[in-house]
Amino acid sequence: MRYLLDTNICIHLMEVHPPHLIERFRQTPLGDLAISIVTYAELRHGIERYSTHDPDRLAAEQSLRRLLTQVPALPFDLGAAERYGILAAAVRDRRRDALDRLIAAHAVSLGATLITNNEADFKDYPGLQVENWVNPPL
Repeated sequence: MRYLLDTNICIHLMEVHPPHLIERFRQTPLGDLAISIVTYAELRHGIERYSTHDPDRLAAEQSLRRLLTQVPALPFDLGAAERYGILAAAVRDRRRDALDRLIAAHAVSLGATLITNNEADFKDYPGLQVENWVNPPL
C-alpha cells in the first residue's frame, strides 16, 4: 500500500467524479490505495447527517460502498497510535483537527503518502509525505 486517501479526496471523488482523478485512481495498481478507519468514520458521520429517507443519503451510501470495493479501510493500530503521540507533540497547533492528526499519523505509520486536497492541514508533520491529486496536470 503506497497511498492513504484523506477524507476530502474521498468526498471529492464520490460527489464530483472528476475524470482526471478517476483516471489517476485507475492507473494506480490495485492494493496501492487505502483509507484510514478514521476517514471511514468521517464519511459515515457525513452520511448520518442526512435524514433516513433523504435520497442524498442513499446516494452517499452507495458511493461509499463502491469506494470500499476498490479501496479498503485499514484499522488504526498500535503503531499508528504511537505515531499520533509523536506528531501531536511535534505540531502543537490546537487549531488543527484531531482527526486530521490521526489520519496523518496513520499514513506515517504505514509509510504511505497521504493524498489530500487540503495540504495546509497537514503541513509540518514530521515524516509525512503529501500529494494533491485534485488539480489536473498541466
